[in-house]
Amino acid sequence: MSALDALDRAGISYRVIRHGPVRSLPEAATARGVEIPDVVKTIVVRRADDDYLFVLVPGDRVISWPKLRTLLGVSRLSMPDAASAKEATGYERGTITPFGSTTSWPVIADERLRGRAITLGAGEHGVAVALDADAALTAIDGTYADVTDPA
Repeated sequence: MSALDALDRAGISYRVIRHGPVRSLPEAATARGVEIPDVVKTIVVRRADDDYLFVLVPGDRVISWPKLRTLLGVSRLSMPDAASAKEATGYERGTITPFGSTTSWPVIADERLRGRAITLGAGEHGVAVALDADAALTAIDGTYADVTDPA
């Protein structure tokens, strides 16, 4: 199922943004017509073999590994290589989204996204969706937590 099909199925209101290739976060923000914090990165994190989760990170922030490990109660986390991420999600790096992923991994969104309009990758290069973060998290049973630091 595509990301857009998954969004439709979830009943979430969204706007598709087709912007073509971008090479950086600032380029993505410009192409999407938003500020950098509103370009949300979907990061795939590995807890163990065949055990992943998605972390939604505002564009101006990075994952805080100590905060995330504490939240999850684990001593070790890693980021999979591009091939493993694609195998776990069905999406190529740079297009990953929790919507339509081949497996519905848990989703943790940085608390700074609460109550905001955001943009997310839409499962293919050069395409994003603009949507309400709260509606998105509700639809995918995600949770908010303080899991990032300033970039």
